Amino acid sequence: MRLSGLEPTLDILCDGELPKILAGRYCLDRLLGAGGMGVVYRARDLLHEQFGDPDPYIALKMLGEAFDESPDASQLLYSEFALTRRLLHPNVLRPYTFEVDAVHRRTFITMELLRGSTLDKLLCERPLGLPWAELKTIAVPLLDAIAYAHERGVLHGDIKPSNVMLGEDGVRLFDFGLGLIEKGPLKSLPSLNRQRLNAWTPGYAAPELLEGGPLSAPADLYSLACLLYELACGKHPYQRLPSNQARDTGLERRLKAPRNLPRRCWVALREALAFDPARRRISATRLRDVWAGGFSWW
Repeated sequence: MRLSGLEPTLDILCDGELPKILAGRYCLDRLLGAGGMGVVYRARDLLHEQFGDPDPYIALKMLGEAFDESPDASQLLYSEFALTRRLLHPNVLRPYTFEVDAVHRRTFITMELLRGSTLDKLLCERPLGLPWAELKTIAVPLLDAIAYAHERGVLHGDIKPSNVMLGEDGVRLFDFGLGLIEKGPLKSLPSLNRQRLNAWTPGYAAPELLEGGPLSAPADLYSLACLLYELACGKHPYQRLPSNQARDTGLERRLKAPRNLPRRCWVALREALAFDPARRRISATRLRDVWAGGFSWW
């Protein structure tokens, strides 16, 4: 979800059906961002404020108007909360609560308020990419977060620059709205048809997702590899080609290694960029180990 920096006044936020205060406790302050499925606001927790908390601000996420009318909208939002709550990792955004405002018939998630800039903004400021030393400080924590999630059976589903924050507390991955769980107790959550939502981000979604295939760990890995390549040299590996061109393996062969990447990192990254998911044999854990310098790929 792109954090746009838009700051409408509270009066604008309260126009239409959007209430000023949700669940009698959370006062909407300003819009932080809007993505394909949800909107995120900065809000004041009035209960914490009443007890003297000097920083009562939280992030509050609800589904956008188009998805809010869906019959399984609340279940979709709860699924995101349940998946994220399972991940206790320093580089994954922390959710606080899943809430229901019965009066206004809205569900929402409260989360820690991130302070910093998303990677899409960093890419705009650094069009030639990042030097290896700087890139590594972003890539390794992000790879570790994905490896951690995959080890617990959680898939993200929408890895892209605007869903990664670089802030005061380092790298944070967020927005698991398209994620799902492959194993563990949460496997019993009702299955949601994410293909029906048509919410994949074409520039980063794996080809098989755009062709109607299921989300998988290799699909997550492809999205992550596109992001890492872009951070390394400032441009997308395939220039955001539409899915009907994505199976051209000649494009893979013409990929050039970013000049600032160690050879071991490029060999591993190139495998993760394969169009065919069967050829993405490297895992997020192994890719992390290669980029961290503790594993040789050849």
